[in-house]
Amino acid sequence: MTGPRRLVVALATLGLLLAVVAALSLFVGSAGLSPRAVARALAGRADADSVERIVTLGLRLPRIVVAMLAGGGLAVAGVAFQGLTRNPLAEPSVLGISSGAAFGVVLAQVGGLGASTLDTVVVTACAFAGALVAAGAVYAIAAAPGGLSVGTMLLGGVIVSIFFSAAITALISIVDFNRLGGVIHWLLGNVAPIPPASLALFGVLALLGAWLIGARARELNVLALGEEAALQLGVDAEALKRRVFLGAALLTGSVVAFAGPIGFVGLIVPHLLRGVLGQDHRLLVPTALVGGAAFLLAADTLARNIVAPAELSVGVLTAFCGAPVFVYLLRTRYRVAL
Repeated sequence: MTGPRRLVVALATLGLLLAVVAALSLFVGSAGLSPRAVARALAGRADADSVERIVTLGLRLPRIVVAMLAGGGLAVAGVAFQGLTRNPLAEPSVLGISSGAAFGVVLAQVGGLGASTLDTVVVTACAFAGALVAAGAVYAIAAAPGGLSVGTMLLGGVIVSIFFSAAITALISIVDFNRLGGVIHWLLGNVAPIPPASLALFGVLALLGAWLIGARARELNVLALGEEAALQLGVDAEALKRRVFLGAALLTGSVVAFAGPIGFVGLIVPHLLRGVLGQDHRLLVPTALVGGAAFLLAADTLARNIVAPAELSVGVLTAFCGAPVFVYLLRTRYRVAL
């Protein structure tokens, strides 16, 4: 099967899976709405102040969109970091990038920023800046004359993550106790409905980050041969790394700003896709966007129903899934000599 045909088949399959999960997420929840009531709200035949309209269109539908954007963004960021570093274990949370973005958000929240549109833009910018600083620190730690050291990169990610986690702890220790609950809840990683203006900003940033990476998918394939080979084949490796670096940091920062630090999506989804599609980034980037959306939406649907009427943080659920996958990959397929 040719590459374009494989891509079409893969996207159609994942798109169907995403549609099924989205429909399930719309019709299932602790509110106990009947399928008919949900369908009536979707068709616009419910009263403006009715429970079914508020729950379906005001809560569930925006939450579905947030989960899809966050999952797709994290999966594409994982593909980007793995392609950039030529390390299949690289992922925003593993490398400490999510912790850096989270520090930026907490710093903005401690500074008194609220939920207005302007404040949301500033918070997102702080998250992006934190992600850039964290990614730059990891890259600087792992850089060596012969290329990036896989073992040093993983240890560098742990160090950077610990540093920013300690900085976050220091910040929240001075936060007013009445505000602390919301910060802690956000730090666990939670998908929640956000206002339309914020949702539009999230969508623009996610699509921009995915485009920055996807438009250079062919060059990422060449970079996998090594930087010297890439230069011989006409690829500016440094410019490529800066662009992909920027796109992955933008995706990670925007997801953390709007959904909190959700880990391991960028590890699990790319690994599953590579097992089916291979190493071609022209296939991995678009399928990761759709597959990540389906994965996180499914995880969030499970998280908000498994202990209903209470709610489990989706970041906790993805960590439960991702930690064993990381250990398996580290010990079996990608053993690193430290």
